[in-house]
Amino acid sequence: MNRIKTKLQENKKILSIYFSAGYPTLDGTISLIQDLEKNGVDLIEIGLPFSDPLADGPTIQASSTKALENGMTTEILFQQLHDIRKSVQIPLIIMGYFNPMLQYGVEKFCQKCQDIGIDGLIIPDLPVDVYAENYKAIFEKYGLLNIFLITPQTSDERIRFIDSVSDGFIYMVSSASVTGSQSGFGSTQENYFKRIADLNLKNPQIVGFGISNQETFQQATQFAKGAIIGSAFIQHLTQSGNEKIADFVRSIRN
Repeated sequence: MNRIKTKLQENKKILSIYFSAGYPTLDGTISLIQDLEKNGVDLIEIGLPFSDPLADGPTIQASSTKALENGMTTEILFQQLHDIRKSVQIPLIIMGYFNPMLQYGVEKFCQKCQDIGIDGLIIPDLPVDVYAENYKAIFEKYGLLNIFLITPQTSDERIRFIDSVSDGFIYMVSSASVTGSQSGFGSTQENYFKRIADLNLKNPQIVGFGISNQETFQQATQFAKGAIIGSAFIQHLTQSGNEKIADFVRSIRN
């Protein structure tokens, strides 16, 4: 069974961490993944840097730009991850934009992901209709789950369609804005979380955008299976590098 699906069956709230591959240093990707697993993170989203990241806020954009300046490329990331399954067991997802994957070759990209043990992809700018018609069979051939995003503005009809072509979890964007940290969620977002929960979708939801501390993690997971932290973790990396990862994870969990 796909590692993501196995993880989702566990009786716990999922903590997923996002970071940009190649940030803060080009060669730190593997040790960072290992440290996150060692300190109890359930799932890791490895950001594939792109020059025009439309959905990303300033913190992630800056880390992506720095990663590109450091020399990170699709091929280098695959080289770095070649032996990752010798030391890491938790699910790994590559999150990136479709253009680099298209340039690499979609089937070649998916085959490479399977070879190194990637469990799924998140591609914010790949429409679900296009995926279902043109790429779903390729993803399934190589055992990859494609994770789709929904927002407060996504209609129930659209959400049900996304649910029908998904086979892992649905990435529930907490707001219609770009990524970034915030101090807490208001009633509008909490009502949105409840609305999605009431749809009784077949795929669990994991909330992203705006999760930065214990309070927002608990609010997000009241109605959802888990939450994703990106900008707040990248800010931690900027300040502390790979040091004090245990402290960061503990501050969210405890």
